[in-house]
Amino acid sequence: MIRDFKAQIFCREKNLSKREIDTGDPVWTERIDAFFRGTSLLPPDGNPTEYAKAFEAVYPHARLRRQYIDDAIKKGTPCYGHKVLASLMAARKVDCVFTTNFDPLVEDAAVAANALLPVFEQCRPTVAAIDSAERAKRCLTESDWPLVAKLHGDYQSVEIKNTNSELEKQDVCMRHVLVEASQRFGMVFVGYSGRDTSVMDALNAVLKETTPFPNGLYWVASSASRLLPAVVEFLENAQLAGVDVAVVDCKTFDELAADLLKHVDLPQVLMEHLMQGRTAPRLVPVQLPESEARPFPVLRYSALLIESMPRTARRVTLNQVTTSPAVRTMLKAQSVRAAVAANGKELAVFGKDEAILAALAPLGAKLAGTVELDATRDSWALGLLYDALVQALSRHRPLAPRLRSFGHSLVVASPRDGEDELRAKKRAEDLAALKTAYASALTGTEQKTGLPFQEGIFLKLEQIDERWWCGFEPYTFVQVPREERTAAPEGDQSSAEEDGLGLPQERRGGDPVGDWRRERWFNRRNKEWAAIIEGWVQMLTSTRDGTMRAFGVADGAGIDAVFTVSRMTGWSRPGHHHGYFERTS
Repeated sequence: MIRDFKAQIFCREKNLSKREIDTGDPVWTERIDAFFRGTSLLPPDGNPTEYAKAFEAVYPHARLRRQYIDDAIKKGTPCYGHKVLASLMAARKVDCVFTTNFDPLVEDAAVAANALLPVFEQCRPTVAAIDSAERAKRCLTESDWPLVAKLHGDYQSVEIKNTNSELEKQDVCMRHVLVEASQRFGMVFVGYSGRDTSVMDALNAVLKETTPFPNGLYWVASSASRLLPAVVEFLENAQLAGVDVAVVDCKTFDELAADLLKHVDLPQVLMEHLMQGRTAPRLVPVQLPESEARPFPVLRYSALLIESMPRTARRVTLNQVTTSPAVRTMLKAQSVRAAVAANGKELAVFGKDEAILAALAPLGAKLAGTVELDATRDSWALGLLYDALVQALSRHRPLAPRLRSFGHSLVVASPRDGEDELRAKKRAEDLAALKTAYASALTGTEQKTGLPFQEGIFLKLEQIDERWWCGFEPYTFVQVPREERTAAPEGDQSSAEEDGLGLPQERRGGDPVGDWRRERWFNRRNKEWAAIIEGWVQMLTSTRDGTMRAFGVADGAGIDAVFTVSRMTGWSRPGHHHGYFERTS
């Protein structure tokens, strides 16, 4: 009702026809909500007076409000919860029902339930509204149960309570019945908001009596966190008065009714009536397709799952503020292998403590325990782990790390001048699978320009669906001489392939070997790409114990960056079953 009222006010203020909007469309819902957030036409969303204010704003006269309720009720039918409640009344297991609703669904369901019983066993409820409150009083005096008491009136009543002024005071006779019944029975509140001052005042008055709610008080809501302050205060006062109070979380009236039914015995005819009224289960047997699944498409990602990565690094304090590049320069000058991230006068470092302290002695470096790493929250922690991962992937492999501000990469290391025979043989063995996958040399010289090239991969550390992945993109790197770069600033310390903006020159235009590179990759299609990805996977995950260490720091000598990387790449999930998911290794 509140949603409908807001839509009508929105159309009125925007000079629109209600036919032009769709309140079931999230786009229109957000537009309407945004409109009311920017106006003072109605109280804020969730305010206890929101319903009454909205109803009165759209239908200012009581006659119009009665007509709206009457039209809405004609569309209603009893739900499963109504049928269970009615069956409990018919079986004399519920004495009294108080409701702030105007509809006849409870009594309609009760008529249907009683019609199933023999005449001498039927227990039809007495229905009392504001203009027939004497009926409720008689039932109370004579203990003639069950009773359905409508605190805000019946849809056929002359008086119904909707607006704030109408809800401020409760009918004296109906209030008396509510208070007296609360002293005789326990009470279960189901889905009641507590917005009505008159009803809450009456309930609070019960707490001042000698025996309030002698069989307990149960407040059922979709979430205890969403209870209004007036309800929370009432429940707290009830506990102080010695009432057995419980707040029960339950999403819907139907779910509550189904749970109650598990613990209540009803006549067989009523049980069969309720079983027929249950909604169809969501999980139903289905006939699985028997056609043979095709082996494709299955897409292999060039990404490896990071099963574990460092959670802490060494904390080093300094006597002056510095930056990460400045610290790296100092470490490099002393040939210290480490990964570092600076934050003012503190560093987070992976590497050997002694060597790091010696290299950073001019900054007054001191060890200060460890620092927690949260890559999802802190960009400096993500950068530190990114640097360390590249170092770990290149260690003990014929690969050279390229750490750049625009993204890190690994390239196949070129043979060194004067390399001994044993080292050259080991290098050839390590690169054999990758060379077979490329079906060409992994390093060499482009014939036309004479520029040296190396096969390699761009690396990316990224979190997807709360898991960390190392993505890699195969690429042919060409060492372009500094004089051939565009607009290289004086004193530039970037690599030979960077331009003045810190980007690879071949990626910004003016690539002298662009045509050669494109031709090199042109004929590499799915089969060739799959082989190249597999070659890189074997290269990157070849470890003795399944872990990778960035610097090989001995225990007690510092903190090393240790990673565990899956030997299996990511795969797409096909639209049908595939044998890949039956693999055992």
